Amino acid sequence: MNSALPAVDTPLAAANAAAASFAALEAKLDYLDAADTELVRQAYRFADAAHLGQMRHSGEPYITHPISVAAQVAEWKLDAHALMSALLHDTLEDCGVTKADLLDKFGPQVADMVDGLTKLDKLQFSTREEGQAESFRKMLLAMARDVRVILVKLADRLHNMRTMDDMPRSKWGRISTETLEIYAPIAHRLGLNQTYRELQDLAFRHLKPWRYSVLAKALGKARHRRRDLIQKVQQDVQTTLADAGLEARIIGREKTLYSIYLKMDEKRLSFAQVSDLYGVRVVLQNILSCYTALGLLHQLYKPVPGRFKDYIAMPKVNGYQSLHTTLVGPASINIEFQIRTEAMDMVAEAGVAAHWLYKINGSGSGPGDQLGTQWLQSLLDIQNETRDATEFWEHIKVDLSPDSIYVFTPKGQIMALPQGATTVDFAYAIHSNVGDHTVAAKVNGEQVPLRTELHNGDVVEVVTAPVSSPNPAWLGFVRTGRARSKIRHHLKNLAQDESRDLGEKLLAQALRAEGLGQPLGQETSERPLWDKLLRFTGNRSREEMMTDIGLGKRSASMVAKRLVTLLAAEGVKPDALLLTQARYTAHENLSQGAVILDGAENITIKYATCCRPIPGDGVIGYLGRGEGLVVHTDDCAVGRRLQQKDPERFITVAWADEPVRAFEVGVVVTVVNGKGVLARVASAMAAAEADIVHLGMAEEATQEALDLRFVVTVRDRAHLDAVLRSLRRTASVLRAARIMPAA
Repeated sequence: MNSALPAVDTPLAAANAAAASFAALEAKLDYLDAADTELVRQAYRFADAAHLGQMRHSGEPYITHPISVAAQVAEWKLDAHALMSALLHDTLEDCGVTKADLLDKFGPQVADMVDGLTKLDKLQFSTREEGQAESFRKMLLAMARDVRVILVKLADRLHNMRTMDDMPRSKWGRISTETLEIYAPIAHRLGLNQTYRELQDLAFRHLKPWRYSVLAKALGKARHRRRDLIQKVQQDVQTTLADAGLEARIIGREKTLYSIYLKMDEKRLSFAQVSDLYGVRVVLQNILSCYTALGLLHQLYKPVPGRFKDYIAMPKVNGYQSLHTTLVGPASINIEFQIRTEAMDMVAEAGVAAHWLYKINGSGSGPGDQLGTQWLQSLLDIQNETRDATEFWEHIKVDLSPDSIYVFTPKGQIMALPQGATTVDFAYAIHSNVGDHTVAAKVNGEQVPLRTELHNGDVVEVVTAPVSSPNPAWLGFVRTGRARSKIRHHLKNLAQDESRDLGEKLLAQALRAEGLGQPLGQETSERPLWDKLLRFTGNRSREEMMTDIGLGKRSASMVAKRLVTLLAAEGVKPDALLLTQARYTAHENLSQGAVILDGAENITIKYATCCRPIPGDGVIGYLGRGEGLVVHTDDCAVGRRLQQKDPERFITVAWADEPVRAFEVGVVVTVVNGKGVLARVASAMAAAEADIVHLGMAEEATQEALDLRFVVTVRDRAHLDAVLRSLRRTASVLRAARIMPAA
C-alpha cells in the first residue's frame, strides 16, 4: 500500500491516464464469466471514484496501483472477490471509505478481505514496531481465515517494490528490509516461488544498490561467456530424453542475484568461486518419467556427491515437489537440475495460488487444496494463546524460516520442521498434549537430551508422563512458534494458579493479624461485600485480586484492613484472642498461617541467588512487586537492606518438615594449587552425595593458593555440614566454607 499524494497537473500524469482504464485489466479476465467480470468492473468504478484526484509519487493517477495489483492477482487466476479486494485494498486507508460502505455495496467477503489488508494507521501505538506488529497480526489472522488476503497483500507489495524507484530514497531501506524479513518468507512459505525470488531481488537492489549493480554486471558477463555452453546442455538433455521416448519441456534458468550474494556472503566466496550459477528445469508428463529422466541425466553427466534431494517422495512444507540433482556439465561447470511434472511445476511457481489455477484448468481438487493449511491453522492456535501483538509476531517470524528438515514418527509419518528444531518442537508438532507431558526422547532408537537438534531422516520417539509439565528452560532452545507459544501459555496459566494460591495464603495471614480467623467465603449472602472490596482494589474478580496479591501487585495487609472496615460496618468484630496473639507476635514469627516452603518447583516462589537459602536456615519472604515471593536467609545482607527499605512487603515463611528436592548452595574451597587437586575435591563432594551444578575459579591459575567456587545441591544444613567436613579432610584443601553475600 502506498500513501496517496494530492493531485499534480503534469504531462506525465496525463500521458499515463490511459493506464488507469479498466481495459488494461479486463484483457486478463478471460477466465471469469460475464457476471463476475461485471462485479470486478463495479469495484473498479468505486475505487476509481474513491481515488479521484490522488496521484502516486511517479505522477501517475493513483488508480494505476490497484489496477496493477489486480492484474497480478489475475495472473494467479484468483476469483472475482479477490480481484475486487485488490482494486479496493487502499480505499479504507486513504479515501475515508468505511467497512460498512464496502459491506453494503460488495458484501461481507470483500469487506472482510479489504479490512484484513488495511493498515492500522488510525490507531495510536506506543512504538512504530508495536503498530507494525499489530498490523501484521490482523493481516495474518485474516489470512488464516482466507488465504486470498495474503495473496492480494503479496501482489500489492510486489507492485510497490517494482515501482520503488519513484519513492523517496529515505524509505527504501525500511521497506526493503521489511520485504526481505517478512513478505518474501511468507511468499516462500506459501509456495509462490516466482514472487519469492522477485521480491528478494527487488529488495536487494534497493537495500544494497552498489553490490547489486556489481553482481548484475558480473553475471551479465558470465552469461554472455557461457550462453553457448548452456544451450549445448539443453540440446544434449533434450536429445537424450527424446531418444528414451520421454516428452519433456526444458527450461534454462540462473540463480537470482540475491541468492548469489547470500552464498558469497555466508561462505566468504568471490563471484568466480560460485560454481552453480545455472540451473535447468525438466518438466515431464508423470512421476515415473521424472525418475527415469533422473537416471538418464546421471548417465549423461557425472553427479556431484551429496547434492541429490527427493522432494517428490518428501514434499516441502509448502507443498513443493521436485527432484534436485547437481551434475558436472561441460567445462566442469556445476549445473543444478530440477525434475518435476507439469502439475508440480504449477505448484512450484504459484504455490497456494495453484489452488485456483487447478480449478480453472478443470483438474478438480489438486494439491493446492492442502497447501499452507497446516501453517495457517497454527496462526490461529498461536493467536489463541498469545494476545500480545509483538509476542505474536515474534512467534510468526520464527516460523517463516525457509529451511526445513524432514523427520519421521516411529510409524513412518513424515513431519516437516524448521532447521534447528529440537525433540520438544517435534512433540508439540504432534499435539500440544504430547508436548506438555514430554519427559524424554529417542532419536534413531537412542536416548537423547530434549534440547537435541534434529536432522533430515531422523526417526523421533517421544516419551510422555501424565504428571510432567513444560519446563521454563525449554524456551531457551525450542525453534517453532507453536512450541514457544504453547509453553508460554502453560507457564502463564501455571503462574496465575500458583499466584492465586499464594494470594489466598497471604490474605488469610493478614486477616489473622487483624483478628479475623476465617477469610470471607463466596456464599451468595456475602456477594455485596465482595463487590465493595473489588471496587476498592480495582479488580474484576476475586481470583484476579488473589493473583495480584500473590504477585505482590497488591498489599494483603491493605486488603485485609479494608475488609475489616467493611465487616465492622456489618457488625462483625475482630476476635480479641487472635488480635492479642497478633500483637504479641509483632514480628510475625507465628508459624501458623506462614507460607510453607517444600521446594516443589513453581514459578511464584523463588529462592534468592545472593544467599541461596536451604532447609534449616532461618528464612524471610519478600513479596516483590510483580515478581512473586523471593525467599532470603534471615541473616542475608541483601534481604536485610530490603527489609529496612520496604518492611511491609515481608511475610512469614517456614520450611516444610520434608522438602521434596535438593537445594542449591554456594561453597568456596581454598586449595593448594597442584596436579589433580580439582579431581580430589570433586571426588570428596561426590562421596558426600553433593551434585556440582557450577564451578568457577580465579584466572590466576599460577598462584600457590587458589579459590574454587562451586554451586552444589544439598538436602539441608546438616547435609551441607557433612559436605564441608568431607572437603576439609581432603588433601590440598586449606579451607571450605559456605558463600554468603557481603554485608
